[in-house]
Amino acid sequence: MTKKIAVVGATGRMGKLALDLIDASQDLSVFAALDSKSELSGALGADAIFDVTRLDVSAEVVAFAQANSIPVVVGTSGWSAEKLSTLDSRGSAVVVIPNFSVGSMLATRFAAEAAKFFESIEIVETHHAGKVDSPSGTAVRTAELIAKSRSNTPLVPGVGQEARGEVVAGVPIHSLRLEGVSAKQSVYLGGSAELLTITHETSSVAAYSAGILASLRFALTTQGLHVGLESVLG
Repeated sequence: MTKKIAVVGATGRMGKLALDLIDASQDLSVFAALDSKSELSGALGADAIFDVTRLDVSAEVVAFAQANSIPVVVGTSGWSAEKLSTLDSRGSAVVVIPNFSVGSMLATRFAAEAAKFFESIEIVETHHAGKVDSPSGTAVRTAELIAKSRSNTPLVPGVGQEARGEVVAGVPIHSLRLEGVSAKQSVYLGGSAELLTITHETSSVAAYSAGILASLRFALTTQGLHVGLESVLG
């Protein structure tokens, strides 16, 4: 029997991709295709919800899902560690994925490991001109994992200089929004007479396909709060 998925944010790039992936799968089916203004009651009866909206809408989607014991996969940007801490980690699954790309997951993991050995670290993330939020959820997650790997040792002199970008967990993040780009992130780690750069780039939303399907299937079989594609893939 196929599992029924309600997609919230179905009119956006990621929402349209999710609809196509679900339609093409053998074990999943589209239960409802909702936009950010739709009544969430349209998702009642679904086996899981896939959310790719805005942060304010996403918070409502997650609250609705938890109140109705429906697993939810969240691909919306802006779910910082502070905001995640407000969620009930018990009950039906809440799977928050800052980036569904396997390559991005690995690049973030490499950067967090490398951060233990460098004192100067900054992130530059670039997305298509239509992305309305900044910094990206991927960059925020990367900064938080860098800070965690360093046991929250302070980073980067000069924080407070406005041109240094938004500082997340002690790491400056610079956001670019440009035509001709899908998504790219570079983490710069400076040391004595050397620079290590860890870069990941996607050329289309197709890069997120495997991660989306894996996350939906994972949410249908688990409970509680899970963050990052690494929690899905292990």
